[in-house]
Amino acid sequence: MNEPGEPPVARARAAAGALFFDDDGRVMIVQPSYKTQRDIPGGVVEPGETPYEACVREIGEELGIRPPIGRLLAVDWAPSVKYGDLILFVFDGGVLGADVLERIVFSDNELTSFAFHPVDEVDEVVSERLALRVKAAVAARELGGPAYLEYGRAVPG
Repeated sequence: MNEPGEPPVARARAAAGALFFDDDGRVMIVQPSYKTQRDIPGGVVEPGETPYEACVREIGEELGIRPPIGRLLAVDWAPSVKYGDLILFVFDGGVLGADVLERIVFSDNELTSFAFHPVDEVDEVVSERLALRVKAAVAARELGGPAYLEYGRAVPG
């Protein structure tokens, strides 16, 4: 809460996820058990946790694997009617080989499946804002620097 007389301050929730790729450069998209929309692996940052720590924890909980998580690819200011102010962090999960893919288990039952999709086709399987975020993160991965996004779009545009 703000002190009397102080201006209002944003209190954003944060979430973090990772982009994983297969040997063909396709990106992993997961199906959560608790919603109809597909997503990337990851979840909400818990109190006292950094976005990177949240990403590592969520991947372990959701996929049952602990691959090395790389650098930050994108940060997206993405408020929504349902969740309010929201900052989303996307990290580079790298390429998952067959040996790692074989070990994936949905240990916490938050996910029911995963599949790899060509980056230029993610619009067909995820929401528009997530598709924008994924494409921007993939571009940032290729360019070597992180992207700052608002509502999935690079700023400045």
